[in-house]
Amino acid sequence: MKRTAAVVLLAALATLTACSSDSDDSTDAAPSKSASPSVDYSAAEKKAGIPPEPTGADRDALLAALRDVDPALVTDEADAIDNARNQCAAINGGAQKLDYLASQRFSGGDVEVTEEQGKHINTAIGDFCKTA
Repeated sequence: MKRTAAVVLLAALATLTACSSDSDDSTDAAPSKSASPSVDYSAAEKKAGIPPEPTGADRDALLAALRDVDPALVTDEADAIDNARNQCAAINGGAQKLDYLASQRFSGGDVEVTEEQGKHINTAIGDFCKTA
């Protein structure tokens, strides 16, 4: 039974993959009304404790708060925003060792974040996390 379900799932995925097109041909017909709409992940993210991606002044405030902890945290602003949103899931979900998790999540490349900095990150993004 499980094998049959797996085969059906793989066949469905193969069909979906085969239907996609990378063509940039301007003569393509308009999408049909039966085309599936883009997926809205906002409800799932909210349920997981992930705030919406900040824009405008909220984005600037979040990046400034992280920059106050360490300017290297926002070298790649998109990564900094993603890291903050994902850290909010840990905070809002009641995870243990939040300072350690922040240090791991924000470390990478040339940036090595300590648990002490992780604690400051958690404090800095606290209000942002409440928007989830």
